[in-house]
Amino acid sequence: MLPRLDHGFSLQIASGAHNEARKHGYDLLIANADNDDILEDHYLRYFMGTQMSGVMVQPMASPDWHPAMTKMPVPIVHLDIHCSEPGYYVAADNEAQGRIIAELAIARGARHITVVGRAAFMQLTLRVLGIHKALALHPDIKIEVIDAGEWNTAADGYGIGAQIAARPADERPDFVVGLTDVLASGVISALVDKGISVPGQVRVAGCDGNPLAWSGSVPLTTVAPPGYEIGRKGVQLLMEQIEDKPVAKTKRVRIGSAARTVTTVTASEGINRQELVRPFLLERVSTQNAKPHPTGQPMVPTTDINLGAYL
Repeated sequence: MLPRLDHGFSLQIASGAHNEARKHGYDLLIANADNDDILEDHYLRYFMGTQMSGVMVQPMASPDWHPAMTKMPVPIVHLDIHCSEPGYYVAADNEAQGRIIAELAIARGARHITVVGRAAFMQLTLRVLGIHKALALHPDIKIEVIDAGEWNTAADGYGIGAQIAARPADERPDFVVGLTDVLASGVISALVDKGISVPGQVRVAGCDGNPLAWSGSVPLTTVAPPGYEIGRKGVQLLMEQIEDKPVAKTKRVRIGSAARTVTTVTASEGINRQELVRPFLLERVSTQNAKPHPTGQPMVPTTDINLGAYL
């Protein structure tokens, strides 16, 4: 179950899960929960009732998310979730996403970093945490967090970018981090429309590796989580549970005045399996240094990406 099918990360997860499931002789069904908790519960109940061998869920989790207390009748793996409670989880290292992009800003000589986006979900909150941890070692760099803008709305990024562009030059950040690529793309569009050069005057980076947001005029730097690998590892954790059949035990119990022999199946309790997949930096024009051109005009490098292969 995926939250949306309009994000490159979810498409990568689906691709990796499909190939790994087929390798083990299993078919894969995909449901789109459309960021709706009620619809997610509906599909979960549906899959449980159709005798699936296992279920993987990628919830849009709040920062205080907890797994359902009800024991599931089939193995379940939660994707892109960080959790210390019993269960099976595979996630991108979201904190590392924030740390990597902050380290890039430091390397590019940033003195004033603005982080854009409302940290409504666990993944976004961890990215902000990673940024703060990286910048804690550099107290001379100013950090500003604009806690606004929906993660999947480019218009929100554009509005915030327009506000940044309207500031006096000495109050304007020299590096902007969008918690998502959609927001970062909106910021770039606004800055360019208002006459602010990207990356000449302000560098801008995203933070979630979504190629479906890369249609802007300036190729966007981002930190890409390897969703394909998360999908593969999710199936592998399902296979661990499917193949690790719990031992059936018999015991005598008394029900009323009669003693009966019943069979119980006890699975391993209290297991926490948390697999983290490290993301990687994909630097493109929006944060790169301009290079001199033989004609004397500034030139920025271009990066060609095969998006089909990337997904």
